[in-house]
Amino acid sequence: MTDPAPTPADAPNYKRVMLKVSGEALMGDQGYGLHPPTVARIAREVKAVHEMGVEICLVIGGGNIFRGLQGSAQGMERTTADYMGMLATVMNALAMQAALESLGVFTRVISAIPMDQICEPYIRRRAVRHLEKKRVCIFTAGTGNPYFTTDTAAALRASEMACDAIFMGKNGVDGVYDKDPRQHADAKRYDKITYDEALARNLKVMDTSALALARDNNLPIIVFELDQPGGFRSILAGEGPHTIVHR
Repeated sequence: MTDPAPTPADAPNYKRVMLKVSGEALMGDQGYGLHPPTVARIAREVKAVHEMGVEICLVIGGGNIFRGLQGSAQGMERTTADYMGMLATVMNALAMQAALESLGVFTRVISAIPMDQICEPYIRRRAVRHLEKKRVCIFTAGTGNPYFTTDTAAALRASEMACDAIFMGKNGVDGVYDKDPRQHADAKRYDKITYDEALARNLKVMDTSALALARDNNLPIIVFELDQPGGFRSILAGEGPHTIVHR
């Protein structure tokens, strides 16, 4: 089933955006690894927005394969565990590239850790040129440094690429709540909230260093439900439930 073509009412409010997807979002109903139908569905969401003329940056976590913090908690050296997590993000990026290019969307995987045989090294001006040529850029291997999450990588690359906003695609949650809505029926969703309020209330929008980086660069963060079909496109058009974290 194909997505309907965008209409004039779908005109995007953003020219260039960063989409952050957790590694767990690629698992589907599985407990581990990649679920190809889920990867293909997310790729269709990205394609629908790409067809609106929006330039798209993408960062995907690696928690469906390996999470550095969990490895560290089990006694592994933190730096080694984090590098293993970065390699997991490369695997996810290649899977998403394959799914996007099967839909006819030109894509580049750009790694913070050089891996010349499978992806490009990160060079900011080259990445900007890819976006200008309407290629989707998937930034992978985090920041290339341990102790930083893919949330921080998303905020960093979004700042470097001069994105208009960061879109945080969540699973089963359509915004920022004062507590977990999956466990508390009386959880309150915020339509808008400031960076400082999110930090002070520890609302887990992103990790604190990423949220502070977005604040310092005045990058709005839009939190929405990625599981909702057509959700990414509708949020870009200013429709559908979501939360904006801004100054």
